[in-house]
Amino acid sequence: MTAPAAPEQLRPEQLVPGQLGIVVVTYFPGETLERFLDSVEKATTRGVRVVIADNGSTDGAPERGAQRPGVQLLPTGGNLGYGTAANLGVKALPAEIEWVVVANPDLEFRPGCLDALLAATERWPDGGAFGPLIRGLDGKVYPSARLLPSLGRGVGHGALGRVWPGNPWTRAYRQSDSAVTERSSGWLSGSCQLLRRKAFDAIGGFDQRYFMYFEDVDLGDRLGKAGWRNVYVPDAEVVHEGGKSTEQASAKMLAAHHRSAYRYLADRHPGPQWAPVLAAVKAGLDLRLKLETRNDA
Repeated sequence: MTAPAAPEQLRPEQLVPGQLGIVVVTYFPGETLERFLDSVEKATTRGVRVVIADNGSTDGAPERGAQRPGVQLLPTGGNLGYGTAANLGVKALPAEIEWVVVANPDLEFRPGCLDALLAATERWPDGGAFGPLIRGLDGKVYPSARLLPSLGRGVGHGALGRVWPGNPWTRAYRQSDSAVTERSSGWLSGSCQLLRRKAFDAIGGFDQRYFMYFEDVDLGDRLGKAGWRNVYVPDAEVVHEGGKSTEQASAKMLAAHHRSAYRYLADRHPGPQWAPVLAAVKAGLDLRLKLETRNDA
């Protein structure tokens, strides 16, 4: 694997007042990237700079996207994972840009979405991250603003979420019974977040130990511990296709999900007193992985 390319800084004279930065992390995005970039134009009235942080795509989509005005391609040097690529993309933006959207390419912003997120920052001066309402292609609302997973909720959701989606641990974790209203939450979906640059930088951005999954949960937790809020803004809306970059490697991605889930819980329960509990959690995650991938061999 080659070393990541040094981020190319945008010059201050390239900026316009009130400008917003967008970092879109790509890995073989295909045609979704074009639709994503098309939707940016109607999502805000502000000037926008877009950085495509690409993790080694060879489908030509990032290069085509970078031909648009205001769009910069940043090759990361390989498939470094979501959080690492996002961090490099944010670093490629100059300090003058105070607000940065980090997003997946397989989503489309509804008209006015980014302006609605920015408007919410005035109502929440202690907000560090702002997340929109996310709909799937079927129109259903995705539970993108959730409680932080505790051992109890995490084990209950992990063990029963697939076979009994309506179990109390999953419903509590996903805040399924919460009204669709602007509110503070434990964490926001990493598929699309507006981040206060100074808050993001102060906590060191995404934890790069997470290759995929739970980097957004970890970020939300660390923002909260640093005194910032994670704010759900349903007046802002995106449509998310989901799974475009991972559909060809579902078993690998499921394994990555389980590793990240264990890392998150282990980081927050250090010491020998938690070792037996964490060993049981790991065994349960390993068993679940075997059961869910037994037909993929």
